[in-house]
Amino acid sequence: MASLLPLWLGMAAPAALFLVRSRPKGLLRFRATDLVWGLGLGLGLRLVQGVLERADLQPFPTVQSIGGPFSSGWWLEQVLASGVVAPVAEEFFFRAVILVTVYRLLRRQTGAVAAGAAALLCSAGTFVLLHEAFALLSVAAAVQLFFVGVVCGALVLLTGRIWGAVLVHIVYNVTFIGLAVIGSYAG
Repeated sequence: MASLLPLWLGMAAPAALFLVRSRPKGLLRFRATDLVWGLGLGLGLRLVQGVLERADLQPFPTVQSIGGPFSSGWWLEQVLASGVVAPVAEEFFFRAVILVTVYRLLRRQTGAVAAGAAALLCSAGTFVLLHEAFALLSVAAAVQLFFVGVVCGALVLLTGRIWGAVLVHIVYNVTFIGLAVIGSYAG
């Protein structure tokens, strides 16, 4: 977790500056529908990931396969860091900073639809590249992360709020951790 702290701070600093200086109106507003979208789309993305990875032909992931074995530090590192801190930091950086900035820069010259498409591709693409920088991704994993980036970006563009995207990402990450815990106890 200590090795990820500089990365998270590197994403948090521009996100904080962006939120202080040029935050779009309503971006931080929370509505109950954000919770519904977050749960539904997060679980849906996890199902798509299972199909892409052919999970029906493989055993459940285990804690050992994601940095186990269980220890008091494992819960803090995996559940808190991967399940909550990373999704919040990543969504605020990739969706609040990159997506919104690219959209704002292009909207007047290209129109809202083209600007939205370009912003989606930029934020989702950089999201995949960041993950590729830390671990070699299979094609299926890269495609799935791209889907996560597109869904979260589309949610921000369509609602004007960030919390639905944050919840999608949290649900997506936490369900994998949950599957790993179940796989560890079942095996």
